[in-house]
Amino acid sequence: MVDQVKVAADEQAPTEQSLRRNLTNRHIQLIAIGGAIGTGLFMGSGKTISLAGPSIIFVYMIIGFMLFFVMRAMGELLLSNLEYKSFSDFAADLLGPWAGYFTGWTYWFCWVVTGMADVVAITAYAQFWFPGLSDWVASLAVILLLLGLNLATVKMFGEMEFWFAMIKIVAIVALIVVGLVMVMMHFQSPTGVEASFAHLWNDGGWFPKGISGFFAGFQIAVFAFVGIELVGTTAAETKDPEKSLPRAINSIPIRIIMFYVFALIVIMSVTPWSSVV
Repeated sequence: MVDQVKVAADEQAPTEQSLRRNLTNRHIQLIAIGGAIGTGLFMGSGKTISLAGPSIIFVYMIIGFMLFFVMRAMGELLLSNLEYKSFSDFAADLLGPWAGYFTGWTYWFCWVVTGMADVVAITAYAQFWFPGLSDWVASLAVILLLLGLNLATVKMFGEMEFWFAMIKIVAIVALIVVGLVMVMMHFQSPTGVEASFAHLWNDGGWFPKGISGFFAGFQIAVFAFVGIELVGTTAAETKDPEKSLPRAINSIPIRIIMFYVFALIVIMSVTPWSSVV
């Protein structure tokens, strides 16, 4: 009898330790959108515009087009076996344990570097708005905040990601709408520059920096898409992955056009690309 109880307890232990499928479709959709929007757009767009000029629009479209197929492939692999928790699992299953080990730890290291880059970016924003604030205070506060967010339960994390992503979406939509209104009303800056779509081609054409400037924009633009794969790490914690993941992945082209291409067009229409720093 005692042995039977021990066996039953052993069988139940893995279940109690297993991941919980508490993420709903709305969580997955917003995690996918929020993962594709970050400091690469809010802070890095100025650098990419100065490097490539209006041709940066095509750079983002090309990268988004290629990543769409990468995400489709990842989604197919994740849904081929619902025991896969993330892409490191199918790497280990199909290529061997070494591939899973290498993929998992490389991904972890990439996010450590990316996380520190985001901390630096947030600290720079904090210094702009609060000049008297010490760098280390802002950096420590951001790190502690990120730690607290990642220690939350799956359901709570999904809710926080949902609302944080919603803030990003509202900010970008507001940017696009306000920019379009400024263009239609022929808004003039204090220096006398009038907002117009003609800024996209009047100052040296679509490729003012030539082919070298066009390719130079890829390096920073690729960084803007870091996080787009986050939807793939939610497969094991999604209530209905067969429906939620395809919806999130198939919406990538629309997100790229709306949040990157439209935003960049509006920015360079309101302010000539040569004045963007």
